[in-house]
Amino acid sequence: MRMGVDYYPEHWDRSMWEDDARLMRDTGISLIRVAEFAWSRLEPTEGQYDFAWLDDAISIFANHGIQVVIGTPSCTPPNWLVEKHPDVLPIDALLHPKHSGVRGHRCYNSPSMRQYTAKIVERMAAHYADHPAVIGWQTDNEFGLHECHCDHCNVRFREWLKDKYGSVEAINEAWGTVVWSGEYSSWSQITTPLGGTKHQNPSFVLDYTRFETDSVVEFQQLQIDILRKLCPNHFVTHNIWSYPMPLDYYKLCENLDFASLDYYPSTDPEKADSNGYSGALTLDLTRGVKRRNFWIMETISGPPGCWFPMWRTPHPGFIRAFGWQSIARGADTLVHFRWRSAPTGAEQFWHGLIDHSNVPGRRFEEYRQLCGEVEKLAPLLDGTEVQGEVAILHSHEQYSAFRIQPQVEGMDYFDNLKSIHRAFTKLGIMTDVLDEAADLSGYKLIIAPSLFLLDPELVSRLEEYVRNGATLILTPRTGVKNRNNVCWIQPLPGPLSEAAGVTVAEYDPIGKDTHTLRWKDGKTYSCSQWCDILEPQGADALAWYEDDFYAGQPAVTGHAVGQGNVYYVGTVPEEAFYLDFFRDIAEQLDLVRFSGLPEGVQHAVRTKGTSRYLFLLNLTRKQQTVPLDRVCQSLLDGQSIGPSLNMAPYAVEIVELSR
Repeated sequence: MRMGVDYYPEHWDRSMWEDDARLMRDTGISLIRVAEFAWSRLEPTEGQYDFAWLDDAISIFANHGIQVVIGTPSCTPPNWLVEKHPDVLPIDALLHPKHSGVRGHRCYNSPSMRQYTAKIVERMAAHYADHPAVIGWQTDNEFGLHECHCDHCNVRFREWLKDKYGSVEAINEAWGTVVWSGEYSSWSQITTPLGGTKHQNPSFVLDYTRFETDSVVEFQQLQIDILRKLCPNHFVTHNIWSYPMPLDYYKLCENLDFASLDYYPSTDPEKADSNGYSGALTLDLTRGVKRRNFWIMETISGPPGCWFPMWRTPHPGFIRAFGWQSIARGADTLVHFRWRSAPTGAEQFWHGLIDHSNVPGRRFEEYRQLCGEVEKLAPLLDGTEVQGEVAILHSHEQYSAFRIQPQVEGMDYFDNLKSIHRAFTKLGIMTDVLDEAADLSGYKLIIAPSLFLLDPELVSRLEEYVRNGATLILTPRTGVKNRNNVCWIQPLPGPLSEAAGVTVAEYDPIGKDTHTLRWKDGKTYSCSQWCDILEPQGADALAWYEDDFYAGQPAVTGHAVGQGNVYYVGTVPEEAFYLDFFRDIAEQLDLVRFSGLPEGVQHAVRTKGTSRYLFLLNLTRKQQTVPLDRVCQSLLDGQSIGPSLNMAPYAVEIVELSR
């Protein structure tokens, strides 16, 4: 477990490097990330490489005991490359070249882009393969999708489709192109989605999004193969951005050693109570991408500002608290962005730990405290992991399908997943957020939000988990389509109807209107977005609608299957419903739970063998009191705490639980 910063020696006069390295060492920093945006300095003109400046910088930091992660610079093609080979630029749906003006201006399928990327990565890898201070590599920077419709992408898209379907006739059948006379009679008629219109065949668009991700994965794999060959003792990672993003992170990270995350929690005072919950989901999802601990490769050091007005400055304690939140949920290394605010360029006001004044201030001292605490607890926390008893399924494919065809105003796949995760976080129940294709053996409770796309293989696996004792919760818009984005011709929830013991007689997309549902004990809750009118086929009705023409009709059902149960929640209820519903199920399943968490206070547990470490984080600007029901010794300052804990704004407490 270690602390680091993102550092750009090319931005600073050489006379500053030594002082920076010395101050980093004294602060507790043992790692820097460099060079991910430095292509024009590493290769000033085609074929003329200059690594001397980076060698000097790395040597200075190495002399102070600071190790180095190098970023491959393919996110920022230099001007000489763009000028000589304009095919590196992506082409938009109206066939106009796109040059972002900042970074990321490259087509992943451009032969020139791939050729020159391979050259610079190979030169860098060979040069630093045996450098004792270099420990690993970050591919590119924050891969995203810049839709490209150039000739190379069109050719590659057709090749991708040929590999998947084999024939034009198979594509016509899979996509249902007979609608609107969209049938193809030759491969040359198939293009990327041109014109920028939203009125496209949804099956076609979903396959195009899959192709886009595969293009990024291929572009990254080109780099991974070079790095693995020349630097077999170095790790390879990539810094993903917070979800939702139009890129499948499960595929992107499959061949990496571990995932890294760029995590920037909001500093908006109006989000002070809710901000931490969104962050908890982001961290749990990142941990689930590889089902192992991860790195934070960038996180907040001051108010961000670049292509948008600056955020509020982090409140005292904010940087430290959210740093510990990252560790509590599985981060093994924290790298803060950045060491010092840049005096030039687009990110001048994306503030670092040190401001333009070059005088370390309040935020820096808070960071210094965090470094000292991490160094102190590293011997205990090294090798620990986070393990939840609840699995919340997340799917990039489901997200893409909903993005292509929004179901009703106000209904958002990821926001609804966020609401479910937030309820578990408030209840003090640790969750793992996993790809729907993951092995879920051993989980007592599985939440599967809106399995819009559903195939027999996934149905079979879910049914097996339930028969073996798991509890499965399904939500609206489940079983609507197959993997080709074509509707099932059977009652909803489609292939899961038998396991759920219920079918949907009719549905009402109510959007932002609100209705009321009544639980079996008489308690009522509001609901919105969607109302499935349910017909039990063996399931028991647990809640009923109170409004509209379907008043009195079932809204929630439960069905015993083998040793387990399947619940179908046919609407999107308010948070109070989730809190009561999940609390009852947690008690039935005897899930481990930390009770009594105030609003905005989170807990997490990291374990190793019989050792268990409890993290408590007040991620709000309010004084909070947390019931511990025991007396413990703080691992941070050695003080005795409990049986209740008074927590100042952004306070953190860590204790070892009894074995």
